[in-house]
Amino acid sequence: MEPTVNFLQSLNSLFPSHSVQNHPLIFTLLAGFLVLLFFRCRRRRLQLPPGPPGVPLLGNLLFLDPQLHTYFTELARKYGPIVKLQLGTKIGIIFNSHSVAREVLKDHDIAFANHDVPRAARAATYGGYDIVWSPYGPEWRMLRKICTMKMLSNASLDSVYELRRREVRNTVAHLYRRAGSAVNIGEQGFLTVFNIVTSMLWGGSVDGDERDGIAAEFRELISDITLLLGKPNVSDFFPSLARFDLQGIEKQMLKLAPKLDNIFEKMINQRLRMADGDENQDKNDFLQFLLQIKDEGDSKTPLTMVQIKGVLMDMVVGGTDTSSNTIEFAMAEMMKNPNVLKKVQEELAVVIGDENIVEESHIESLPYLKAVVKETLRLHPVLPLLVPHCPSETTVICNYTIPKGCRVFINAWAIQRDPNQWRNPLEFEPERFLNDKMDFNGSDFRFIPFGSGRRNCAGTGLAERMIMYLLATFLHSFDWKLKEGEELKTDEKFGIVLKMKTPLVAICTPRLSHPTLYR
Repeated sequence: MEPTVNFLQSLNSLFPSHSVQNHPLIFTLLAGFLVLLFFRCRRRRLQLPPGPPGVPLLGNLLFLDPQLHTYFTELARKYGPIVKLQLGTKIGIIFNSHSVAREVLKDHDIAFANHDVPRAARAATYGGYDIVWSPYGPEWRMLRKICTMKMLSNASLDSVYELRRREVRNTVAHLYRRAGSAVNIGEQGFLTVFNIVTSMLWGGSVDGDERDGIAAEFRELISDITLLLGKPNVSDFFPSLARFDLQGIEKQMLKLAPKLDNIFEKMINQRLRMADGDENQDKNDFLQFLLQIKDEGDSKTPLTMVQIKGVLMDMVVGGTDTSSNTIEFAMAEMMKNPNVLKKVQEELAVVIGDENIVEESHIESLPYLKAVVKETLRLHPVLPLLVPHCPSETTVICNYTIPKGCRVFINAWAIQRDPNQWRNPLEFEPERFLNDKMDFNGSDFRFIPFGSGRRNCAGTGLAERMIMYLLATFLHSFDWKLKEGEELKTDEKFGIVLKMKTPLVAICTPRLSHPTLYR
């Protein structure tokens, strides 16, 4: 406002007998004009990032490639590390470098702490009352605290280890019975992870002859949900048209999500019917813990039943497909690189031996396998664009204006393949992580498979345990080979969750010394 004051003082010196302060209307008009001029000049200085030209009304929507992660990476090569897209009436900003990601997720973490919630996500998560999509604030902090400090802390995860162990041993016995036959590794990994998650949530699992059929059914359901979550939706890009649901995405989601909601309702009602809580005393699972938190209550931010179901939805949808896809990619990369597979099995032989079974306690003694998991997540991050962020205020990043309310994509897939930061970035080389201190928490912005900052994945610790435990067990207990004449491919299929385009099907052969090790 200093230029405005100086200008008015100049007018007064020119017209001392007709001071503009004595004429409120003239004063207001002049001040308003100068303020407007000041902000217009300021906007000119704060430019939006560069990006490809679009067409009227639709912007760049018509030109989006279905493989968004590779398309965004190509745009970065042409326009630089920050790219703007016009997505209908919404602006999309893509960040493609680790240095820019650091500025967004660390230096301006609070401004970017909200996620951009698609209509499909609101339909799936009870209006966004969960950890992933809730706006940053007291309710989100309460949910995050419950999950990270209570449910998913190391102590809590240790307390339900026997549930995870039971499900892994059930899978080993199942695979042993199928020795010599072809196994869909993605489906087996999914069902095991699904059983682990639901066992920890409410003690449920799937066993017996129906195992494979139910695995395929649940995997298809959750796959369809994640597909809708990542599908470009006209309702998101033209909010005024959202009530028409022109693509039917919200309608489809409202058919799929209740299938899981019915399971949640059944388990919750079952617990609530238990008399006086006496039957609950032996229940050592997360659902019982959540119901206790709700009953104890917090006057400022109470936990509601809708939020409980939102947390359950997050863990079932977010914790199953992501982990099983990583297991499938890791198995495929090791089978594609026999020297890596040999090193992993040699490490397992030294640490565990041929007359013992894998326990979760062995994980910390398997540095090469951990390097394999990191390298898998570097090349094939489960969320290639992470969860889209939404700035709560207009922010300047690298001299570019990032408007409030836009959709922000962090291209983790491109960042983790950046040839300026990684030697032989397209090669599968676990050795690069052996002497590196990078962890899964996003502290090094060259490696952010689970995000970084306040909104990083709350289930990272559980995912690491499950992936490591299952991979170690699969590789220690069995040898794996493709069917005769089959070709191994690791091509990706884009979605909010990255998948293998061609499912990995392999034949398993027992490799341990005694049948009792497969019980």
